[in-house]
Amino acid sequence: MVHSAYDSFQLLGDCPSKIDAIESYGSKLLLGCNDGSLRIYGPESSSAADRSPPADRHAQTLELRKEPYVLERNAVGFSKKPYIAMEVSGSRELLLSLSESIAFHRLPNLETIAVITKAKGANAYSWDDRRGYLCFARQKRVCIFRHDGGRGFVEVKEFGVPDMVKSMSWCGENICLGIRREYVILNATNGALSEVFPSGRIAPPLVVSLPSGELLLGKDNIGVFVDQNGKLLQEGRICWSEAPAVVVIRKPYAIGLLPRHVEIRSLRVPYPLIQTVVLRSVRHLLQSSNAIVVALDNSIYGLFPVPLGAQIVQLTASGNFEEALALCKLLPPEDSSLRAAKESSINLRYAHYLFENGSYEEAMEQFLASQVDITYVLSLYPSIVLPKSAVVPDPDKLMDIAWDASHLSRGSSGVSDDMESSPPPQLLESDENATLESKKMSHNTLMALIKFLQKKRYSIIEKATAEGTAEVVLDAVGDNYASYDSSRSRKSNKGRGNISISSGAREMAAILDTALLQALLLTGQSSAALDLLRGLNYCDIKICEEILLKRNHYPALLELYKCNAMHREALKLLHQLVEESKSDLPQHELTQKFKPEMIIEYLKPLCGTDPMLVLEFSMLVLESCPTQTIELFLSGNIPADLVNSYLKQHAPNMQATYLELMLAMDENGISGNLQNEMVQIYLLEVLDWYVDLTAQQKWDEKCYSPTRKKLLSALESISGYNPDALLKRLPADALYEERAILLGKMNQHELALSLYVHKLHVPELALSYCDRVYEVVLQQPPVKSSSNIYLILLQIYLNPRRTTKNFEKRITNIVSSQNTSIPKVGSGTSFKAKGGRLAKKIAEIEGAEDTRVSPSGTDSGRSDGDTDEPIEEGDSTIMLDEVLDLLSRRWDRLNGAQALKLLPRETKLQNLQPFLGPLLRKSSEAYRNFSVINSLRQSENLQVKEELFNQRKAVVKIGSDSMCSLCNKKIGTSVFAVYPNGKTLVHFVCFRDSQNMKAVVKGSPLRKRS
Repeated sequence: MVHSAYDSFQLLGDCPSKIDAIESYGSKLLLGCNDGSLRIYGPESSSAADRSPPADRHAQTLELRKEPYVLERNAVGFSKKPYIAMEVSGSRELLLSLSESIAFHRLPNLETIAVITKAKGANAYSWDDRRGYLCFARQKRVCIFRHDGGRGFVEVKEFGVPDMVKSMSWCGENICLGIRREYVILNATNGALSEVFPSGRIAPPLVVSLPSGELLLGKDNIGVFVDQNGKLLQEGRICWSEAPAVVVIRKPYAIGLLPRHVEIRSLRVPYPLIQTVVLRSVRHLLQSSNAIVVALDNSIYGLFPVPLGAQIVQLTASGNFEEALALCKLLPPEDSSLRAAKESSINLRYAHYLFENGSYEEAMEQFLASQVDITYVLSLYPSIVLPKSAVVPDPDKLMDIAWDASHLSRGSSGVSDDMESSPPPQLLESDENATLESKKMSHNTLMALIKFLQKKRYSIIEKATAEGTAEVVLDAVGDNYASYDSSRSRKSNKGRGNISISSGAREMAAILDTALLQALLLTGQSSAALDLLRGLNYCDIKICEEILLKRNHYPALLELYKCNAMHREALKLLHQLVEESKSDLPQHELTQKFKPEMIIEYLKPLCGTDPMLVLEFSMLVLESCPTQTIELFLSGNIPADLVNSYLKQHAPNMQATYLELMLAMDENGISGNLQNEMVQIYLLEVLDWYVDLTAQQKWDEKCYSPTRKKLLSALESISGYNPDALLKRLPADALYEERAILLGKMNQHELALSLYVHKLHVPELALSYCDRVYEVVLQQPPVKSSSNIYLILLQIYLNPRRTTKNFEKRITNIVSSQNTSIPKVGSGTSFKAKGGRLAKKIAEIEGAEDTRVSPSGTDSGRSDGDTDEPIEEGDSTIMLDEVLDLLSRRWDRLNGAQALKLLPRETKLQNLQPFLGPLLRKSSEAYRNFSVINSLRQSENLQVKEELFNQRKAVVKIGSDSMCSLCNKKIGTSVFAVYPNGKTLVHFVCFRDSQNMKAVVKGSPLRKRS
């Protein structure tokens, strides 16, 4: 026996006649005896109840009493034959008795209402009190009657069944029948039978209706649960020690009448045995409103339920916690606070019991159900370090308090005094402490703790976040938080930063997250620990930092710093790890290799919030990852001037690299200031390099260092620098190519070309220079002529003495006078063309083209270089080969007539063939093309004229039916007019009159209304 669910009490000790049937009516017992009499017994205190007020007397008569019963009335000859069964309909105040037939009597005066004579010989029946339907079995027939609400019954149906019915019960609107060999469901409408399963071989069929509408069917010593349609349920089966003759269901127990005793089992799976009541020769078992009535041959016992509170205490004391929790749910709603206290106390004791026996996950489930504070559970784990603000209770003391609380609550639940005096069991013996401590930090215990904390985490974090949000709102409206203790610290609603707190929700969140992180690390779940730190968390920084450093969990430590906005500490640690990863002998045992790119990835989110911190730590990886670092600056929208000034101060050797990469990535994104800065850096390095080589007497104008190449490329490709300032810094006798580029930027093309030709002696560079200028001018709006640049170069080749004569003087003038106007292409040059017959003939050939605008803007008009100054000859060598090469390679970009005028008279025509040949072919082709175009335009003009003539020669036919559109009269032979649409005809006179009327209306003044 697990505990006492019912107390047995003898209500009636010596009945003069053998009891065949029994029923209860309120507080009275109705006994059907074998002599046909109906004996009515009541409690001894019934006389006192009669003298009590009506309300109290009514309450006392509803239930059986735990006291001796005495005979109140004896109805002799109530039945002619022995009773088979009796039943009381409380809602209708009727007594149903089955003996010779089925009779109905009115209670309490036993007035006969109806006798169903067709039920003569019936051996089983079932009464549906809700609907007032009666079904009974007689031989192999089943009859159904309905109470008409008055004094009679109406027969509804009668069906035949395969065999004699042993047991029956209503199941909804159908009837479950237990016949000799099986159970069947009878459809009360059409009589259809559906088999359920065979009945037992030893005991007769037993059909028991459950309060839920389902059925319990007996199969020898097994009770099987089925629904109203006969389908098996999944709740399992009740296994009795023997086959029961009668089963009564009174939640939460099932009471079975067995041959040698009464057995009480729980209705919870696996339906364990709760109590055994030993009573011999029990014949009947009856459920009343508040007790179970057991009838022997001549005596009556009452099984009164023990109060639930007392049962709960018994079950808890015996360690049957699940049964105790199930009983707690049956406590009345008005005792909700008591019920919650009992459940919490039982869950707590059950959790400790499971924890001590190694069922750690189940123990944590009970801790969850007990709603105990997480600090209490964490006190079972001494190796888990908690924040100083956490108050950790003693589990033993809390258990004692819980036990005392349960004792204090027993009085309200009706438990006896001898149960209250039992002392609380001790949780741990002194010699078992060491063993338990070793268990507490095992892997299984920590895994169970992790699941417990994860289930508690959502609600705690939600409360902590709500607190932070509320404080932010209050701060926004200017509330004063002077009442807060400045010595305490809290986290904001996102768990970031340190600020003062005033409530325990975030403290509890800090305790939980700190413990959870430690448990994850102790069980080797590093990835889960990282996920915890990457999300919203309230981990205690000091404790977690110490633990992570001790265990070398550097990725988790980085996330801890990051989530608490400790970016400087995180970056310092990350830089240290990167350096250790590079070294052959790392100082710490690293679980992964840290790369410089990790610093860049960390810095990306900080560009918008802390650009100075980004610049400070980006210097550490700028040399190893220049491209990624520049991308960081660009993607983070850090001002380029700020980056440049920081580099200039802290990493000047990387300043040029930054500007180069930035220019390569975004040419338009770099300002003129930074372009000038980059060129100045290049120039400074080149000048230092020049000084060194000059000192060693190794300088060569055609020597190019990498920096000089960068300088030349930058001078050509970018335009944000100041060429005047750079020109001043160049030496007078070196770096001619740089000087030429700067002069070109100042539009001093003649000087630039002179440098290429006479100083550098590289005609190809001069030609490339002319090509660049030509293409630039070609993209601009049309100007007077774009071929002057080639004419300038031609002049330099033809008159080298004059172009070099004043070279140094003009360079000095340009450098010294920066504010003077800069002449355009061809300014300051003069030419005197000597013509001959060849020049005259070429001029005649190109005369037609001079009168038209060339599509390319070349070969039209007079050159800016044309002057009356003669070319000096004989004093210097003319660069005739370069002249002829220029004419042959750029004949299409030169004005042929002007070029021929510049050539010396002694130039042979044969040498000009590469120039004149394609030029004449082009002129001839252009002439033919213009002729064709002229012919096509003339043809098009004729076609338009022809179309105009066809449109004007319209024909209008005037017949006898032609009408004037104005006067609606026939036109006949009168003069007529045709409107432009060619269809509207009018008399000419009508047309003229209508025009005159329009003119008068337009010219007449408006009349004023009188």
